[in-house]
Amino acid sequence: MSPVLAGVLQMLALIAALALAYRPLGDYMAGVYSSKKHLRVEKWIYKAIGANPTAEMRWPAYLRGVLAFSAVGVLFLYLLQRLQGSLPGSLGFSSIDPDQAFNTAASFVSNTNWQSYYGEQAMGHVVQTGGLAVQNFVSAAVGIAVAVALVRGFARSRTGELGNFWADLVRGTVRILIPISVIAAILLVACGAIQNFAGIHEVGQFTGGTQQWNGGAVASQEAIKELGTNGGGYFNANSAHPFENPNPISNLLEIFLILLIPFALTRTFGRMVGSLKQGYAILAAMVTIWIGFTALMMWTEFHHGAPAFDVASGAMEGKETRFGVGGSSIFAVATTLTSTGAVNSFHSSFTGFGGGITMLGMQLGEIAPGGVGSGIYGMLIMAIIAVFIAGLMVGRTPEYLGKKIGTREIKLAACYILITPALVLCFTAASMALPTPGDSMTNSGAHGFSEILYAFTSGANNNGSAFAGLNADTQWFNTTIGLAMLLGRFLPMVFVLALAGSLAEQKPVPATAGTLRTEKPLFTGLLVGTILIITGLTYFPALALGPLAEGLAS
Repeated sequence: MSPVLAGVLQMLALIAALALAYRPLGDYMAGVYSSKKHLRVEKWIYKAIGANPTAEMRWPAYLRGVLAFSAVGVLFLYLLQRLQGSLPGSLGFSSIDPDQAFNTAASFVSNTNWQSYYGEQAMGHVVQTGGLAVQNFVSAAVGIAVAVALVRGFARSRTGELGNFWADLVRGTVRILIPISVIAAILLVACGAIQNFAGIHEVGQFTGGTQQWNGGAVASQEAIKELGTNGGGYFNANSAHPFENPNPISNLLEIFLILLIPFALTRTFGRMVGSLKQGYAILAAMVTIWIGFTALMMWTEFHHGAPAFDVASGAMEGKETRFGVGGSSIFAVATTLTSTGAVNSFHSSFTGFGGGITMLGMQLGEIAPGGVGSGIYGMLIMAIIAVFIAGLMVGRTPEYLGKKIGTREIKLAACYILITPALVLCFTAASMALPTPGDSMTNSGAHGFSEILYAFTSGANNNGSAFAGLNADTQWFNTTIGLAMLLGRFLPMVFVLALAGSLAEQKPVPATAGTLRTEKPLFTGLLVGTILIITGLTYFPALALGPLAEGLAS
C-alpha cells in the first residue's frame, strides 16, 4: 500500500469514528448541562468546597468563580513543584526553579501544557499525577463551562443568569471527562502504553550498553491530555514516545480523542439553543477548515521536492517511521487546530509550508474544531463577526439566533479577537529585538524567526506545541510565555462571559424575510471566509517573514 493511500484511509477511518460518536456524545453533554439533578458524588464535592450548585450566577459572579478557581490552581501547582524535592515519589528529582515552576503552573492551568523541561528528567510521580494530571481534567472542564455559559446566553432571554460555574465545572469533570478518560486509558494500555509507578531503572539497548528509564501513570495521563486538548507529555518526546503512543492504532485513537469533544460540542450547542441546524452550520465550517488544512499538510509533506524525499516517499525528517507522513500530518493538523499541543513528530522538521500550516492553525484561534470549550466559543465569536459583516453589506441590523448584535456585542467580540494577536506579535517583536532572547535561538534567518513566532503563537493561543531548536528554559521565555498563556486564556474569557450576559438580557427578535439564515450553507461559507480573511490580515506579514520565506526559498 502506498503511503499516500495509507494516509487517506486513516483520514476516512477517523471521520467515520467521529461521525458515529457525534450524535450520542453531543446529546449526552447537552443533557449533562441541562439537568437539574446532582449525583451523590457531586453533592459531596459541593459540600467539601462550600458551593451552592443551584444558585444561578450573572456573568461577573461566573467570571469570579473561573478566575478564583484558576488562581488557586496556579498557586497549588507552583508550590507542588517548588516542594518536589521533599515529597515522596519524587524519584530523586530536585525542586523546580521558580521561573520554570511559574511557567509550568501557568501552562497547565491555562490548558496550554507548554513544557520547557524534560518530563522524565524533572517531574516525579506526585507532581505528574497529583498536579499536572489533575489540571488536565479541571482546566478542560473550565473551558467547557465557559462555552456552556455562552450557549446559555444565546438560549435564554430577559435574564442575566448564565448557570452555576461550580456545578458546570464538577459535572464536566465527573460526568464527561473522567468516564471517557478511563475507557481511553484502558484502550491505550491494550495498545501498549505503560501504566505503573516504577522508579528509575536501567534497560538494555540493541546496540549494547544500558539506558535509564522511569515508569509512570502514562496511559491515564495520555488519555486526558488528548481528550481535554491539553497536550504535554509524560516524556520529552511526547506522543512520539513509544511508551505514550506505541503504534498506528494508538496514534489514530489519540487523534480521535483530540477531536471528539470539540466536534461534538456543536451538537450540544444546537440542542441547547433549540436548533440542530445551527449546530450543523458551525460543524460544517469547522470540518471545512480541518479537512482543507489536512489535505494541504499531506500535499506539502508528501511532495517530492528532492531526491531524499523520493527515497522516503515524503518528508520523513523528524517523523516516526511507525506513523509515516500520513499519520504525522493528520496528527499535526489536529493538534494545532485544537489547543492540544501534543506532537507525534517534530514540527520544526516539517517542510517550510508544513510548519506554516501548523502555525496558521493556531493563529486562526484554534476553532476548527478548537480546544475543549474554547473552540466552540471562539467559533461563535467569529459567527457574530460574520453576521455583523453581512449586516454591513445589506444595511440591516445584524442578528444571530434571535439576538441583536449591537455596539456592545461587537466591541466585546472585537476585543476577543484582538487579544491573542497582540500578545503574539508584541512578545515576538520584543524577543527578536532584545539580545538575550536571541541567544536561545539555534537557527538563524527565517527558521529562527519562525521558532520564536511559533513559541508565542503556541503560548498565547493555549496550544503548547513548539518548534525544536529554541531553548525556552530561560528566565525571559519562562516569564513571557507564562504571561502570554495566562493572558491568552483568561482575558478572552472575560469578554466571552460579558458577551453571554449581554445576550441573555435581551428579548428574542422574531425572524423576518430579511433575517440572515445562519443555518444555511451560504452562512457557513461566509463564516469560513471571515475566519481566513481576519487571520490572514492579522498574521500574514509575520508569516511572510518566517515560514512563507522559508518555504519559497527551499
